[in-house]
Amino acid sequence: MALNMDDSCAPAIQRTYTVLQEIGKGAYGKVYKAREDWGEQRMVAVKRLNLGADPAEGIPALMIREVGLLRRLEHFDHPNIVKLLETFAVYIRGNLDLTLVFEYIDQDLSACISKVPTNQGLGLGKIKELMVQLLHGLDFLHTNNVVHRDMKPENILVSSSGQVKIADFGLARIYTYTVALTPEVVTLWYRAPEVLLGSVYTSTVDMWSAGCILAELFLLKPLFQGYSEAQQLHTIFEAIGLPRVEDWPRDSAIPYSPTWGPELPGAWLLPDLGQEGNDLLTKCLAFKPTSRISASGALAHPFLNNIPGSPAPAQEP
Repeated sequence: MALNMDDSCAPAIQRTYTVLQEIGKGAYGKVYKAREDWGEQRMVAVKRLNLGADPAEGIPALMIREVGLLRRLEHFDHPNIVKLLETFAVYIRGNLDLTLVFEYIDQDLSACISKVPTNQGLGLGKIKELMVQLLHGLDFLHTNNVVHRDMKPENILVSSSGQVKIADFGLARIYTYTVALTPEVVTLWYRAPEVLLGSVYTSTVDMWSAGCILAELFLLKPLFQGYSEAQQLHTIFEAIGLPRVEDWPRDSAIPYSPTWGPELPGAWLLPDLGQEGNDLLTKCLAFKPTSRISASGALAHPFLNNIPGSPAPAQEP
């Protein structure tokens, strides 16, 4: 199967991609591994979104948001953000298809974790290298007022050379501190408490998710595995302790109750991670968003000192 594209800058040039295999599926369409049919014939990831036959319905806001954010960020070509190469819309058999072409990365972090022998683990050095790159990407996003809102291993790509790239910006939003973002975001196991409680939030939700990912890199399984929002909260509070009533969000849809969990947290969340690792993890998983460490603060934490990774500083547009 080949996808055709007319280059708007050079109408005489016809670009095509040969689809090799399906590698993902979402609510609106599918993702394919494909090959460019010109030049170096490099591999790309093609995200095809079928938008239906009625042009009046337009392109879903989710898709417009993803394209707009990636276009806004691509100027900086940050090494830890997946690169959007092209976008084009075509009618195929009466249906409107929006196609996004990305650089191709071998696998996501979830796949990497699943391949690690449980009796060996990733090793602290590798965990630190992956976290440094992830945090550089988040620092760049947050400096540019972008909150990802769906940080999870499946949305973090890892190349064969070990380079980390944050992907899937379908739920990302540009935020200000005066805007309340909607609560229906982030896969359940990586949701921050304020999201589960229906409270307002900003970029600190990404740092909670980063803490969950740090723990998962060490455990090789998710840290908090709830199967409903209430159970997820119980699981969190059993680990970090019940927050003080004065720290409970005033706009929460769920009232404070001493039955949510123990008043005081237990020992270190992950004893084998060591003092510095647990200190960083605890600061990522602080209940109160304003007490949660930032991406730049995490990069400066002693646990991640002198670790190679993406050196690029966050830039403002």
